[in-house]
Amino acid sequence: MAFSEGEHGQLAVRFEVLLPHLDERQRRLLLAAEARLLGHGGVRAVARVAGVSETTVRRGVFELEAGEAPPPAGRTRRSGGGRKRAEEVDPALLPALMALVEPDERGDPMSPLRWTTKSLRNLAEELTRQGHPVSAMTVGRLLKDSGFSLQAQARTLEGKQHPERDAQFRYLNEQDKQHQADDEPVISVDTKKKEMIGRLPNPGRQWRPKGDPVRVDDHSFFSGPTGEAAIPYGIYDLSADTGWVNVGTDHDTSVFAVTSIRRWWEVRGRHDYPQATRLLITADAGGSNGYRFRVWKAELARLASETGLAITVCHFPPGTSKWNKIEHRLFSHITMNWRGRPLTSYEVVVQSIAATRTRSGLRVEAELDTSRYPLGIAISKAQLKGLPIEYHDTHGAWNYTVRPVADHVDGELAQVADQDTARRRVLDLLSEPALTGMSREELAALCGKITPELGSLREERLHRKRGGPRRHGAGDNKHPVLAPADRVLLSVIYLRHVCSQNLLAEMLGLCQRTIGPSIKEVRRLLQESSISITPTTLCFSSGQEIEDFVRTGAPVTARLQLTHRLADPSLTGMDRAELADLIDQLSLQQAALIERRRHHQRGGPRQPGTRGGVFRQKITDAERLLAAVLYQRKLGTRQVLADAFGVSLGTLNNALADAHPVLHEAGIALPPAPTRFTSGAELLASVSSDTPTG
Repeated sequence: MAFSEGEHGQLAVRFEVLLPHLDERQRRLLLAAEARLLGHGGVRAVARVAGVSETTVRRGVFELEAGEAPPPAGRTRRSGGGRKRAEEVDPALLPALMALVEPDERGDPMSPLRWTTKSLRNLAEELTRQGHPVSAMTVGRLLKDSGFSLQAQARTLEGKQHPERDAQFRYLNEQDKQHQADDEPVISVDTKKKEMIGRLPNPGRQWRPKGDPVRVDDHSFFSGPTGEAAIPYGIYDLSADTGWVNVGTDHDTSVFAVTSIRRWWEVRGRHDYPQATRLLITADAGGSNGYRFRVWKAELARLASETGLAITVCHFPPGTSKWNKIEHRLFSHITMNWRGRPLTSYEVVVQSIAATRTRSGLRVEAELDTSRYPLGIAISKAQLKGLPIEYHDTHGAWNYTVRPVADHVDGELAQVADQDTARRRVLDLLSEPALTGMSREELAALCGKITPELGSLREERLHRKRGGPRRHGAGDNKHPVLAPADRVLLSVIYLRHVCSQNLLAEMLGLCQRTIGPSIKEVRRLLQESSISITPTTLCFSSGQEIEDFVRTGAPVTARLQLTHRLADPSLTGMDRAELADLIDQLSLQQAALIERRRHHQRGGPRQPGTRGGVFRQKITDAERLLAAVLYQRKLGTRQVLADAFGVSLGTLNNALADAHPVLHEAGIALPPAPTRFTSGAELLASVSSDTPTG
């Protein structure tokens, strides 16, 4: 049936007005209703005017004639329509995907993606390779449906918690409340991350003209030979919400930490708290203010004496440094303030820290500290026991109070305060010709010959320790505590058997590991240069004995006095001159015998780099022969002689094993003594205690 152009025009107008506002099903039903009204030929006419297929219109007619109920709200098609999902077509797809993205300990250990970035594209490619063709978008949908999302790492693991952690937190909180209630200062201290000086990249962004970023180096480590670093040590006042930062340029040591607190007290603390009698410091368990460091406590005792404050220190348990208030109330704001800005000079560091402000009222001051703070400083146990420290009943290792000493700093603290002067005095004492065995001119010549090679040996040692070459050039070591000439001097003193390394470290106020590697390197250079250091027969056990020997020239030591008494003619059966001649006669034979025995024990010659006997002997070669003489005289049992010489029974047995064969080969047989002693004290009491003269 043909329709007129007017009827076509009316259909076109209705469709243009209504169809854009209808969904798919509604449009289909409207077209079907118009076709039924037109009668025969209506389906074709409606399809042409609406621009749809006749099948669509005919399908709508069928739906109207069938009287189907409308679909649920929000749906235009009946349930089950459309293409099936990928996981329904391939049931093995989702398990294969989970095997790739689940935690490694639950996933496939042989998966190619175990050690690569698990992006959607990589996951889709791997699934396709395994026989599950899928797109990256479908992988993303499957992951979201399975409860996955993009997540960064959460830094929440603190390792094994200390059993006293919670108790320490409660105790620290109580101390904090008590001090603040009494209007006493409470500060949180710590060292911020060391910052290299230069045009180096600094994380973060700042406003700049478009296309004009700040130009910095394309690496994050300093490659120059004299790199400088800023060491910000912060003091945060919990009550006043103020910060004070001491920017150091040398080393982060305990002396530097306490000096920073001292500078804060002089600039801010004593003005903010004029009536203060106590000071509470909360600090980490490690670093320059760690609870194990003796220098930290000694410097605090000095500060307490200077200020008159009773200084209480409460350390956070190990592994909980981020709980320290200074971390998130001061350091975090400093980092945000200089973000995206290269720290090109110390002035930039100081000014950036001092410009830190917050809406809550935080104000920060900063100063530059160019003083020297050398490494290797040590405090002996005896000095630590002399400090006015009271350890609390609650975990005393972490909580202690340093009381101010009366009137002035005592002798121990004065020694700590003027370490450089005291150390130089000790070095001058050790350089005496009577100790070194050479004149000062000969010692200076030896230093001039050895010191140029020390730098290369140190680099060799550090190369072995690092396991590879340097990543940047060597710096100036920031003012080492021992000069090259000092290292040579200490090596000469040690190689001459004047005293032990521990005594040298104690006299100089240094750690033993500071001088140990130096002595090893100097000894190696001396051996390569064929320079021998003749050992002395003396072995001092205290610094006072060395001072007395240098002052008087008489080698009077406790060990020498003991040997002098045991060499009494009433015990040896011969006068002292005869005994000395006997020892001189047999000493070379004894040394050769000992070396043969040790060669047999080793199964070969000494290996390069061994100590070669350079250490303080418990009993000297001369004392070994003296012990053999006394034992042959049957003055007492081996235990009695061991007690008399002040050594263990095993040491005396080894000494007799070395000396007896020498006496036997020389054909020396001594008659038994008329008296046999039952103890070492009884043996020593039988002879006079006159002091040897040389």
